[in-house]
Amino acid sequence: MEFVMLRPLCLEYPITHFLFAVSPSNLQGHSTSQSDSPPLFVQSLLRDQGKLQGGGKKVAGLGMLHHQQSAKQQKRKLRDEVEKAVNTVQRCRHPPRKTAREKIHYARQEKSQRAQILLLTRAQMELWRQCASWLIHCRVLPENHRVTWEGAQVCDLAQALRDGVLLCQLLNNLLPHAVNLREINLRPQMSQFLCLKNIRTFLGACQEKFRLKKSELFEAFDLFDVRDFAKVLSTLSLLSQSPVALQSGAQPFPLGSYSADDDIYNGLSDQIDDTVEEDDDLYDCVEDEEAEGDEIYEDLMRTEEPPETRTGVDKRECCLKEIQQTEEKYSETLQSILQHFMKPLVRFLQPQDMENVFINIKDLADIHRNLLEQIQTSIIQFGAKTLHQVFLNNKERLLLYGRYCSQVEAATKLIDLLSCTREDIRMKLEECSKRANSGRFSLRDLLMVPLQRVLKYPLLLQELMKHTTDPTDKENLHTALDAMRDLAQCVNEVKRDNEIIRQITSFQLSIENMSESLALYGRPKIDGELKICSSEKKSKHDRYAFLFDKAMFVCKKKSGELFELKETVDLQYYQIRDESLGERDKKWSHLFILLDCYGRGGYDLFFKTRELKKKWLEQFEMAISNMCPENATANNHDFQMHCFEEASSCKACSMLLRGIFFQGYQCTRCKMAAHKECLGRVPACGRSSDHSGTMRKPKPRASAAPSTGFPKMEAFQDYLGLPPPPVGFGLALPLSRGDVVELTKAEANMQWWEGRNLTSGQIGWFPNSKVQPYRSSPTPDLSAFNWFAGNMDRGEAKSLLTSRSDGTFLVRQKDGGEFAISIMFNMDTRHIKITSSDGLFRINDKKAFKGLTELIEYFQHNSLKECFKDMDTTLRWGYKQAEQIAPYSPANNAPGGNSRNMGAARARYDYSARDRTELNLREGDTIKILSKKGHSGWWKGEVYGRIGLFPSNYVDEDYSDYS
Repeated sequence: MEFVMLRPLCLEYPITHFLFAVSPSNLQGHSTSQSDSPPLFVQSLLRDQGKLQGGGKKVAGLGMLHHQQSAKQQKRKLRDEVEKAVNTVQRCRHPPRKTAREKIHYARQEKSQRAQILLLTRAQMELWRQCASWLIHCRVLPENHRVTWEGAQVCDLAQALRDGVLLCQLLNNLLPHAVNLREINLRPQMSQFLCLKNIRTFLGACQEKFRLKKSELFEAFDLFDVRDFAKVLSTLSLLSQSPVALQSGAQPFPLGSYSADDDIYNGLSDQIDDTVEEDDDLYDCVEDEEAEGDEIYEDLMRTEEPPETRTGVDKRECCLKEIQQTEEKYSETLQSILQHFMKPLVRFLQPQDMENVFINIKDLADIHRNLLEQIQTSIIQFGAKTLHQVFLNNKERLLLYGRYCSQVEAATKLIDLLSCTREDIRMKLEECSKRANSGRFSLRDLLMVPLQRVLKYPLLLQELMKHTTDPTDKENLHTALDAMRDLAQCVNEVKRDNEIIRQITSFQLSIENMSESLALYGRPKIDGELKICSSEKKSKHDRYAFLFDKAMFVCKKKSGELFELKETVDLQYYQIRDESLGERDKKWSHLFILLDCYGRGGYDLFFKTRELKKKWLEQFEMAISNMCPENATANNHDFQMHCFEEASSCKACSMLLRGIFFQGYQCTRCKMAAHKECLGRVPACGRSSDHSGTMRKPKPRASAAPSTGFPKMEAFQDYLGLPPPPVGFGLALPLSRGDVVELTKAEANMQWWEGRNLTSGQIGWFPNSKVQPYRSSPTPDLSAFNWFAGNMDRGEAKSLLTSRSDGTFLVRQKDGGEFAISIMFNMDTRHIKITSSDGLFRINDKKAFKGLTELIEYFQHNSLKECFKDMDTTLRWGYKQAEQIAPYSPANNAPGGNSRNMGAARARYDYSARDRTELNLREGDTIKILSKKGHSGWWKGEVYGRIGLFPSNYVDEDYSDYS
């Protein structure tokens, strides 16, 4: 038997160490390949040996080969080494018939050769690629992240690290609990403040836990603004070589030689897109307390499964058994908390601490004891025919979970604090845990279980409904399922709002002279640097702004994370006007204006890039829409954003108002509650008033096209200019059959008339025998067209088109029945009014069309520049139509070109987005589901080309339009 071994290279770390750095999936993937050709990464290595930087370029770490050899000889030698290893791999892949022991030898040899191939490949990587490889090995980046794709660039790695989340998780992977993930924001949504806070937390832990010197660390802005990414890589390289990191078994970098070309790290700040949202898969590696709580729940609720050998098992009976058994076990868990923890700790904790730790768990235990009795009665006595009514009757009682879920995080923090500061409490908690469950679960663990239980009811009922055949029972269960989904969504929003409250608290503590609570101003929309000048002070000032639903807080930056409040801009007194300067691509030249509604002045806001300006403009419009919604005064109401102290339901749809602050809208007169999307459907207000409480902006009246007083004529025969008009009349007006002519000079006894061809815009003379009176035809049903959006205002149109490619358009109908075109152009939404008179449709005075569809068809093939000099574009894609060139997103650029598709859903209710990350939904919309990760109860999807989040309980899944 012949074994060909590749000579080990003179490396600082032996090859055996590197075996642990090789991705198992890579080894398995290549070893199972049936092809005799070398793996793709080896082919690439053999093809691209120029990357070894021979010739005049410096090669770092040439000591790994022979110093006395020329660069050309080194490259040839490395190529020979790789080819030799590849040949060995091919022989090992298809060995002759051997014994089992010999097969094991072949497998080990192949694995060793593959490891050395990967080592050689990694050794000649650019430094940023070595860093990405290290991060993947440290379980921080997923193995299929786009930094591994063909054509990946260094800015892809920078974008993944900019928010600081993965860097903090990296430290925890190298050293458990190096960073308290509760102290960072896991979904900063590229908020500059939160991202910098995360990055500074990482840098602080590098000094404190990994003993890196301050001089070895990058600055926070070096990463966030990507102004010195080479320094970021240097810090991560030193971190990989720290004793703590080496103890974790991760192979450090750089390994051997690497390209020392620093030019690729220059100018990265101009390549970073501040509007890109990272893919949800990127955060899969981040620790999640919810997942930990789910594991504890599953362990506690584990039930006996029917033996696989049993045949004819009634799946519906199994579902009912699971509902009953898990309810029994959950009720026992609550009683155990009361008996083994709450009762013994009375003598150790102050009354206030007892309430803060156990919240309302006693009330929950009482509710579930009664709920269990009702479930058992329904199943045993009524064959589960009344089970749906059990859940409907208990929905209001289960709203107690809102309070519990909003306070349980503070409860677990208090337990941690008391355990650290008081030895007697720590020992008592351990004793209680041993008595309750032999020490398997602590009180902190058990307090997370109720969060999971209330979220399981929809899953249990959905499974039961799937195996129910009786139509009446199925419909009843669907009603109960809706109720439990609504409850679960409410609980999820409580948890989501708790994250927002933490963000607001961070903002509050950073603004030194902020006397009011920021939570009074709604949810945060966006924050970051801008330049501002007021009508009084014309000079620009560098400022840092925090935008909320109701106000913008303009601050001056101080040291670190501290700010000084300079002024508060109350948004209800301002309107937005978009402005574009000539120097479009110059930094800080992109602005829009806040105009005072009462003419007292305003502010000019300048942004670094056009993308940032667009992002801020969208959030301003969303904030103003939240504060002054379109239907705020519908049916004589006066709706305003409101914080409801108790759990409340919408008067229009009867679903719960979600969250713990500013959950919806309340009429200032009759106190009726409603969702934003339901404001136009609530019953009439019982108390009349003068609508003085809500600001309303007057809508300008649309002006009709000018009329000459002559009737319109339609050509029923072609006229190409022959015979010509009489001498002295003027030019002939060519006509094609169907053209509409607007007469300018005409007498009944004359054979020649003058007019304007509304199709071509030309003016001239034509024989009256070629035309007849024009009769307008009724507008056809437009719903079948992929560009018609129905009744819609500007704000909704902008929301639908944002993130779409230039040329994407829709036609909407305004309240007065008139039409308008909304189109994306130069990364902005433009609105074009369509006027109609005498059955003709126009977007300017030059051309008119017999129908709306004719107008749209014309400009689908002809540029709008004919009417608007600065709009050189056609109407390219209807907003319901798939674009031929989709905007960049990780999903669209995955290897193979296939975007992820998890099926589709149909919207059951309207939903109004609260910020730019969410989708607007209309009842009946079909949504392509892209991801179910992220915040619980929220899915990511695509509708009409826009990608965003939507509440999962607002849709029915498995709709087949996208199958």
